[in-house]
Amino acid sequence: MTKRNPLILYPAIDLKGGRCVRLSQGDFDKATIYEVEPADQARIFVSQGFSWIHVVDLDGSVEGKAVNGDAVAAILKTAPIPVQLGGGVRNMAAVERWLEAGISRVILGTAAVREPEFVKEAAAAYPEQIAVGLDVRDGKVAVQGWLEDSGLSALEVARRFEDAGVAALVVTDISRDGMLKGVDADVFGQVADAVSIPVIAAGGMTTLADIETLKRRKGAAIAGAVLGKSLYAGTIKANEALAAARAA
Repeated sequence: MTKRNPLILYPAIDLKGGRCVRLSQGDFDKATIYEVEPADQARIFVSQGFSWIHVVDLDGSVEGKAVNGDAVAAILKTAPIPVQLGGGVRNMAAVERWLEAGISRVILGTAAVREPEFVKEAAAAYPEQIAVGLDVRDGKVAVQGWLEDSGLSALEVARRFEDAGVAALVVTDISRDGMLKGVDADVFGQVADAVSIPVIAAGGMTTLADIETLKRRKGAAIAGAVLGKSLYAGTIKANEALAAARAA
């Protein structure tokens, strides 16, 4: 078996109204609100040994601009580890503001569909600091906070950025996101096999078996995985997940 790099785990903090929430299949009407403050949650993830934090400004993804900036700033002040952020980043000025604020990697989703040249420009200007978000429902990429169907497949969008210098593709399986039903490795594997850009899987992570599923799939390796509801609900323990992700 070919030796693969460890799977990088990205614990998630989704922000709505300044609070930590989890959605089911991206439905804003099915939000579970957690009482922990976003900055305190970041502190917990750091103490557990994670090397990255994944943050989404859910309100921003719908509004097309930063909405939960104060909460993000508090996370950055608390967390000494890299933070990647998505949600509502639609122009170069917004990219620059977040990078100057201390975000290590900006995720561009809707812009990747509607303004690919801007994404390529950003990736060229900020190497290794721009990721593309591919939120997939029924094989098609959803945009505008998952509210609209772009009509484009994940592979169509991914291939646009093959040689653009994009650091990663964050591929979300909307149908399984927040549902605790396990991962469908094919959703992520099809993209990983089609391009050379590292793929981070999101949606469906439920137990340690899902980490093993991603690590053992044939074809191109999955570079990372986002852990959301599984951590909050306790179906995955941080220490066990990190050990499984690092194991050969």
